[in-house]
Amino acid sequence: MNVLAFKTPGSLFADYTSRFSTVLKDFDWSPVEKLAYDLRDCWQTGRQVFFCGNGGSGGNANHLANDFLYALSKTPGSGLRVHSLSSNPSVITCLANDEGYDQVFSLQLAVLARKGDVLITFSGSGNSPNILRALEEGKKIGMTSYAVLGFSGGKAKALADVPIHFAVDDMQIAEDAQMVIGHMIMQWLYAQRGDIITTREV
Repeated sequence: MNVLAFKTPGSLFADYTSRFSTVLKDFDWSPVEKLAYDLRDCWQTGRQVFFCGNGGSGGNANHLANDFLYALSKTPGSGLRVHSLSSNPSVITCLANDEGYDQVFSLQLAVLARKGDVLITFSGSGNSPNILRALEEGKKIGMTSYAVLGFSGGKAKALADVPIHFAVDDMQIAEDAQMVIGHMIMQWLYAQRGDIITTREV
């Protein structure tokens, strides 16, 4: 896209909303529905959910971890057991400095995650080394992995158990799609507050 071709902000805004609405309208939502049911089961059973991403995708990971932890709580303690691996700068900078940036997520998973937990990775390109290492570590642990991707989907598309691929060559729209997915699922789960019976041990 040639941004310089737009003479006014309004003309770019109109083009952006048109492109984004086309991406959403033509999308196959079946893998997102699978994720929604998987997260509901995590809510019921106490399985953990881990988000991760870099840059804007990392910000989205932090935002949605908040939504799923707090917004679903009707009574204290009733939200999902959710973590953002992008949230702790001390941990991230320590691991990046000592072990390499490609391991900042995978080494956290190696300590915190268990078989049956869910991993949700956000990546525009699908080729970020630390995202690929996280997906590999998740597979080793026995997690179910999802990758929300843009562009071609990259290597992450084949590594994830369930790829959610928006084939759009635009980083901002790819990151917008991450939030749309998270917010749609959060609203679907939110409507079920009070109906979810948890089976996790206290």
